[in-house]
Amino acid sequence: EVQLQASGGGLVQPGGSLSLSCAASGYSLDEYAIGWFRQAPGKGREGVLCISSTDGIQSYTDSVKGRFTISSDNAKNTVYLQLNSLKPEDSAIYYCAADSQPCWGSSWYDVINFKRYFAMDYWGKGTQVTVSS
Repeated sequence: EVQLQASGGGLVQPGGSLSLSCAASGYSLDEYAIGWFRQAPGKGREGVLCISSTDGIQSYTDSVKGRFTISSDNAKNTVYLQLNSLKPEDSAIYYCAADSQPCWGSSWYDVINFKRYFAMDYWGKGTQVTVSS
C-alpha cells in the first residue's frame, strides 16, 4: 500500500524556519514526482514546489522564491521542504502529494489550476504550519 506521511509542522515566529518531511512507503521516489501544496483557511490548495528524480524541481508560486527549498533523500524515501524567513501569510496546512506524471504534467496542472485534487495519485495527510508572534 502506498502511503505518504507529512510531518514537521508547528508554531514559529515570523522570520523563523521549519523543515517539513514527506516520508513515502510502498513505492520508490524514482517512480513518482513528489510535490508540496498548502491550504490556508477558506482558500483552495496552492501548489508550492515539486521534485522529480528525472525532471528536477518545479516551482508553482513566486511567493516562496528564495525562502523555500525542496530536496529528496532517495535512500530514506523522503522529500523535504525547508521553510525559511517565514511570514504570517505562509500559515497553512501543508500537504505532500505524489503522481506518476512529472512535475510539469497534466495532473499537477489540473490540481493547481482547476482544484481537481483527485488528479493526484496519492495525497498525504497535512501538517499545520502557523507563523505568528
